[in-house]
Order: sequence, then C-alpha cells, then structure tokens
Amino acid sequence: MQEVTKSKRGFASMDPEKQRAIARKGGESVPSEKRSFSQNPALAAEAGRKGGLRVDPAKRSFSQNSELASAAGRKGGQASHIAKRGQQG
Repeated sequence: MQEVTKSKRGFASMDPEKQRAIARKGGESVPSEKRSFSQNPALAAEAGRKGGLRVDPAKRSFSQNSELASAAGRKGGQASHIAKRGQQG
C-alpha cells in the first residue's frame, strides 16, 4: 500500500485556527450595512424564491417527483450520520 503524504501548501493544510483567522478577515471586509441578507431575512427569502422561479418547472425534478426528493433526503441523512460517526472515534 502506498503511503499518503500531506501537502504543506494551501489553505487546507493550514492550522485550523489560522484558517479561521483568514476566513474572519473575509467576513470583516464587507461593511455590515452591505450584508443585506444577514440584516434582512425577508430579503434573503425573497431572493431565494426568485432564484427558484428562474429554473424551468420541467427541470425542477424534486417538485415533479416526490419519491426522488425523499430518496435524496435519505441519502443525505445517511451520509451525515456516517460522517458524524467517523468524527467520534
């Protein structure tokens, strides 16, 4: 079996605290008055609805096929549980 070596370059290889510090700077660079979705949940909801309406109804597979939506939800839930189990040990 081949040994996997970790790269010493890039964001993902950084110390988690350093990653958080860099990410925090990105959020701080936007003035609070321009963070309209965080300031106005109704505006965010309206934008989401507009985005959804832009999709051709024939291509909205979950709205057309509830069994497909259920299967996708189950699959996502199972993946989430597997990931959580892996983090515990």
